[in-house]
Amino acid sequence: MAATTSASVTPDAPRTDAAPADRWLLVAGTGLAVFMAQLDTSIVAVTIQADLGGPTSTAQWVVLGCLVPVVALTLSAGRWLDQVGQRAALVGSVAGFGLASVAAGAAPTMSTLIGARVAQGAFAATLFALLPAVTTTAVRPEVRGREMGVVTTVGPLGAVVGPAAGGLLLERLDWGWIFFVNVPVALVVIAIARSQLPAGTRLGAPERSLATQTLLFGAAAVSTLLALSLTAERGPGWLVLALLAVPALAAWWRTSASRPVRDLLATPGMAAPHLALAAEMGAVMVVVFLAPYYLLREVGASVSTTGLTLLAFPAAMTLLGPVGGILADRWGERRTALTGVVVLTAGMALVAPLADTWTPTDLAWRLAVAGIGAGLFAAPDVSMAMALTPARLLNTTGATTSLARQLGIALGPALATTVWATAGYTLAGMQVAVGVATGLGALGVVALWASPPSATTPPATTRSGRQDRTEPSDPTRRSS
Repeated sequence: MAATTSASVTPDAPRTDAAPADRWLLVAGTGLAVFMAQLDTSIVAVTIQADLGGPTSTAQWVVLGCLVPVVALTLSAGRWLDQVGQRAALVGSVAGFGLASVAAGAAPTMSTLIGARVAQGAFAATLFALLPAVTTTAVRPEVRGREMGVVTTVGPLGAVVGPAAGGLLLERLDWGWIFFVNVPVALVVIAIARSQLPAGTRLGAPERSLATQTLLFGAAAVSTLLALSLTAERGPGWLVLALLAVPALAAWWRTSASRPVRDLLATPGMAAPHLALAAEMGAVMVVVFLAPYYLLREVGASVSTTGLTLLAFPAAMTLLGPVGGILADRWGERRTALTGVVVLTAGMALVAPLADTWTPTDLAWRLAVAGIGAGLFAAPDVSMAMALTPARLLNTTGATTSLARQLGIALGPALATTVWATAGYTLAGMQVAVGVATGLGALGVVALWASPPSATTPPATTRSGRQDRTEPSDPTRRSS
């Protein structure tokens, strides 16, 4: 029963009795794909505003134009991926993202650019949901922490390096090139996918129930982000719009499409890594969004100095990400993730003062402390969630962890803008916003601390990395 169930979850994966070698090239390719997609979610925030002008809220919506479809589609993409071939899905989503990037780079107007960004987000949603399951089955379970160290470091690195890369590109190239550079990256990932994954099942149409799920999640995302955006422009009264997300999510909870997620969250210990991931990414993105404005407006740093200063966070995260994966394999996922989020929260607290007497170096070393924590946290947290997952819900966990991350990435800048605007776009508003980010980090600490240590013990696994756990059949799921 376990073998049949696993095969239905990942129809393209090699047979478990074949004991395949670890496919690190595939792991590297998937990490590169996530880096490409995440980079474009944040790089435009500083670049488009600096090059084209306009209010902060406009720059925010250029970012959110990509993030809204990601939030709306990720869960539906995860369910759809249970029934299609991995290679076809990976090649199709990467190719689509590359074409949408060309359209964004060549966009003649802001409305055209936002439309292309929406298309990027739709293809990115499939990528984010697909890649955790692809990489989990690419290596043996005993090195899964190290594998997650690659993907969860290289991938989210794109979100935090975006503002720095945008600032450096502005001094040398037209802003359109921040999208055009995706084309060669997409070609490399496609070549890796075709060489490392079998042809498998062709793409098929998703179930109709998934369209309802997408509409409900899209409505919740738009109402929440629109409420935060309008609050930043017109006052706190507009926060009432966020209440529209409640009936949308309640309606989704009652649909059959929500059953895999309900089953997943009922797994003991599963809620903790999801909550910690969303809180940690929200905290990081508050700081990543505000730091360029602090350096440019309050410190008076140049665009290039700003970009180099912001690299302190991703550099530290990159160095410690593989260490987090190794510690997860040897010391345990929960313990390592908890250590990482504690260090991250301490880094947020160090950044919070944002004194007007600081130099770029004063901010850089504080960002590095936060980056160390983020690097130690990322791989163990996702590895913890994947290890707890019943075999039939592997792709669903890939989708839910991606959704948790994207919610943090989307809400972080919106929350930062709201708090900052409420204080009149002053330095004091920035300080309060980073204080809120510190509180989000503390929420992640509490979530992991309260999770039972026994919940991180992984089930028996096969050499290919799929869990060999007998699960009851899911009558709502079609066989592949």
